[in-house]
Amino acid sequence: MTEKFINLTLENIKDEHLCCIIKDNEIHPGVEAKRLWLGERLKEGHVFRKLDAKGSCFIEYAPLEYAWTPIVGQNYYYIYCLWVDDNFKGKGYGKALMDYCISDAKGKGMSGVCMLGSKEQKFWLSDQNFAKKYGFKAVDFTEDGYELLALSFDGTVPSFTEKAKKQRIENQELTIYYSLQCPYALQGIEEIRQYCNENNVSVSIIPVDSLEKAKDLPCVFNNWGAFYKGKFVSVNLLNGELVKKILND
Repeated sequence: MTEKFINLTLENIKDEHLCCIIKDNEIHPGVEAKRLWLGERLKEGHVFRKLDAKGSCFIEYAPLEYAWTPIVGQNYYYIYCLWVDDNFKGKGYGKALMDYCISDAKGKGMSGVCMLGSKEQKFWLSDQNFAKKYGFKAVDFTEDGYELLALSFDGTVPSFTEKAKKQRIENQELTIYYSLQCPYALQGIEEIRQYCNENNVSVSIIPVDSLEKAKDLPCVFNNWGAFYKGKFVSVNLLNGELVKKILND
């Protein structure tokens, strides 16, 4: 494989695109917000590795202790996202990126690598069947079908926090928790605000803007979590049409 991969650093982050949202002639607010967020995370050992091409082909992971997700454990990497879009599939890039993450973890003497999954594949989560080919196994569960997948090198495993596994809150109105880890989050929040304003729907939108808040969340979380009537609805990013469906179910 002759193609070049790049790790984002504090030196090159201002010049490299972030893969998810491609814009040629305008600054996308979600991308710039992610760039600022990621700049702080790189200092904590966060890794964003991408193909040196204009498109979505990357892996993003962090030491679990610093990962903005209510998962706890020692000496693990947490994969936020492994994304290879259709233009790059079939060339071994996904394998190269996963191999790099696993090799990085082993080289640092870590205990393993983990990621969020579910019994049924969710659109905004990495391909869990691909991960399971590497030996990732479900090591913790929620009652509504989400799973914590882990590839353990030494037999130890991480877990969801007990609070996250409850997947319940007291607030009965539509409630969205989000972080800026995903560049699409701001776009989704604006669509939800607009829909709720136009349709007189009460909504609570809660930014998860610190590691402490992320570790204390009442639900599984990669960068987004939605509740309605006190019950967890989805880890998928939402838009107006999906909000309408949730409210009418």
